[in-house]
Parts: sequence; C-alpha cells; structure tokens
Amino acid sequence: MHWSAWILIPFVGALIGYVTNTIAVMMLFRPHAQRRVLGFRFQGLIPKRQPALARKIGEVVGQHLLDKKDLVAALHKVDLRKVVGELIDSALERKVADFRKIPMVGAFITPERIASIRDSIVDSVLENEAALADKLEAVLDENLDVAHIVETKVAGFPTTRLEQLVLDVARKELRAIEVWGAVLGAVIGLIQVFVLHLFNAT
Repeated sequence: MHWSAWILIPFVGALIGYVTNTIAVMMLFRPHAQRRVLGFRFQGLIPKRQPALARKIGEVVGQHLLDKKDLVAALHKVDLRKVVGELIDSALERKVADFRKIPMVGAFITPERIASIRDSIVDSVLENEAALADKLEAVLDENLDVAHIVETKVAGFPTTRLEQLVLDVARKELRAIEVWGAVLGAVIGLIQVFVLHLFNAT
C-alpha cells in the first residue's frame, strides 16, 4: 500500500468526523424556524423542543432550586424595621413639605417632632410584625408560582437568545465535540488503513 494512504485516509476520516459533528451541533439550534426541504420538515432540536424544555426547567427551578419555602425563609431574614422606616420616611418627607407651607403650622413641625412621629408609626406597624410576615407568606403561597414564571420566561425567549445563552455556557464543550469528531475520524481512518495493509500483506 502506498504511503500516501496513511495520510489521506485518516485525513478524510478526520474531515468527515469534524464536519458531521459540526453539523450535528449546528442542528441543535438551526434552523430556528421550521423549514421544509425535499418534503421533510426540519427545525433545530432546541427551538423545536423549547416549550417542553421551558416546562422542564420551570419544574426543576420551582421544585428543587427555588421553591416558596426558600422565598419565605428569605423574607423572614429581611429587616422589616429598616424597610418600614424607609417607606415612612419617604411618605413623611412629602407630607411635611406640604405642611410647612401652611402659615402657623410649619413652625410647629420640628425635626424632633417628625422623628417622634416616625418612630411611633414604625413601632405601631412592627407590633404586628409576626402577623405581617405571616400575611406576606400567605400572599406568596397563594400567588407566586415559581415554576410557571420560569417556564413562561424560557418559553418566551427568542430562539436566537436561547441559542446565545446555551453557547455562553457550553461553547467550549460544543467545540470539543467538533474536535473529538475529527480525532475519532482520524483514528478510524488509521484503523482502516491498518486493516487494509494487513489484508494486502497476506
């Protein structure tokens, strides 16, 4: 067997392996929309399965990664005094500015009085802190469906955006699949040459 076969056949095998794997990776995403070619319908695997993929991602996130109990636990860690205080400060600031414009009234609105009123309101609200937290928890439990929110978001992604997200995460791995296609193709080519060489030798 001519020596060129030891180069040519593995090279062709590597080329075929690389091209086929590159096409396979491309077909994960392309074509984005369904197309008819020679009577057959073609569409990328991920765009075609996007609704099912969105549903499965929603289930995983909602049931295993971020369920309502996690959100409620995070809610209990919130410093309600700080949050309520900031809200009241914002509301008081607007009202105090209005009252200060009224003759004879503005003179009685001192920083000390404002601070006292503010602290009284915060204390009154936080006297029922446990009830407030329970009410927020009930509202979350009744109205928040993490799985559905995630499913809707993923299902609504443009396929180009979904492709970019996958590539951002797995670009190196997908590139490795293409390269390994070339490597395996070359190895298969070498095996073919070796087998042909044995047959010719006998």
